[in-house]
Amino acid sequence: MKKLIILVIAVGGLVGLGFYISSLFENEGKSDTELIDFAIEDISTVDKVIITDKFARTFEIRKKGKVWTDKDGGCITQENAAFVLEAFEKIEFKGYLPDSSHANYTKMMTAQHLKVEIFQSGEWTKTWYLGPTAPDHHGQIMLLDSKEHGQSDIPVLMKIKGMNGIIEPRFFADNREWACTGIFALSVEDISAVDVKFNDEPERSFKITKNGSDLKAYHQGKRMMDAEPDMMFRYLNKFKKINYNLQNFELTNAQVDSVKRSTPFATLSLKETNGKTSKLRCFRMKAPVAVEADFGNIEDTNRDKFWCELPDGMLVKCQYFVFNPILLGHVYFPMDLSMLKTEDGIRQK
Repeated sequence: MKKLIILVIAVGGLVGLGFYISSLFENEGKSDTELIDFAIEDISTVDKVIITDKFARTFEIRKKGKVWTDKDGGCITQENAAFVLEAFEKIEFKGYLPDSSHANYTKMMTAQHLKVEIFQSGEWTKTWYLGPTAPDHHGQIMLLDSKEHGQSDIPVLMKIKGMNGIIEPRFFADNREWACTGIFALSVEDISAVDVKFNDEPERSFKITKNGSDLKAYHQGKRMMDAEPDMMFRYLNKFKKINYNLQNFELTNAQVDSVKRSTPFATLSLKETNGKTSKLRCFRMKAPVAVEADFGNIEDTNRDKFWCELPDGMLVKCQYFVFNPILLGHVYFPMDLSMLKTEDGIRQK
């Protein structure tokens, strides 16, 4: 009887030990999941994202149908939203941090971090906390809070699958970086007139008018009889997609006012068939570093970008390669540019 009792106790102990070990493995797996389950399996269910940056600025984006907007339904750059969703889908585990570093990194992230709150089908599901970059700059030290597993207090290394680099630049709360950059999105049928005036090179000035199918081109007030209708149509077709590059992140209000008080190198006025008019004023921009130009002259004008005052008064950065097709009429029309002056004072055709 005594032996039977001992045997029952021993068997019971083994069974209990088995359950205990099994529980340890289950908890270990659950703990790992809690640490690294950042990814969103079905990004089509994501319908709201709130980003809070290190300066306590917050920006919220929402999905309406297939389009992403700000919280008030305003236009945002869809490409930025696509980068955010790509991170949700492709984020993956990179590695664990040494146990000895956990307290330090947790303290750092408590003091300063980027927070990304993710909502799926109208409900909050996960929050990412992005801390310092990975030591090799290929990834980010992060913490996870999720509806399913709760909040983790152990930071881990995460990265974007198939990409080298950090994750944080995809997430920003400055509304200027999210703003739509469109200036014109017009078909030829929407336009009734375009007038481009160059203040420093008046010989480049021209005007196009459209009345139904009747197109006319003017140079220095005189009609260009040799201008071909097909080329004028091609010119007006360039207004289908004109965007600026960036909003102003560097000039103070006083500097912006100074730019606006200066003489623009070009002014573009556009009239739509519905009567709406738009005016753009284009200003030269200083180059980051002055370079030596032809004949030993020093060139301090940015050759790639310029400042543009939009119809609403906002000053933005624009790129010449985007605007040249609507500023340079001689590409389309037989304009006499023989009296143009180059910046070194030499006249050229």
